[in-house]
Amino acid sequence: MNQAHDDAIDALLRRRFDGPVADDGFCDRVMHRLPPRRRRVAWPLWCGILVGAVACWLSLRVTPLLHAGWRDWLGGELSAPAAMLLLATAGMSLLALGWILAEAEDR
Repeated sequence: MNQAHDDAIDALLRRRFDGPVADDGFCDRVMHRLPPRRRRVAWPLWCGILVGAVACWLSLRVTPLLHAGWRDWLGGELSAPAAMLLLATAGMSLLALGWILAEAEDR
């Protein structure tokens, strides 16, 4: 469905029905009896991010390619390891951005 379909369906429904269906306050009573929405807790997300970052650091800290990439990147030289490190960083940033945008559309 897209906006054009939604508008057409909305216009069709408005032509066929004059207003809300009389329910003697049933909807209002149901809405008042529903429990309040629970707040999301953020600590599992932050713990997962921290554990993932530590696991990545522990697994990559002895890799000579990573050390060469950092050394070349910080030295201003664009070598193959530095380019790989730059591309990996950019790729992870884009994945995080995509995830954030996907989560924002759900709200």
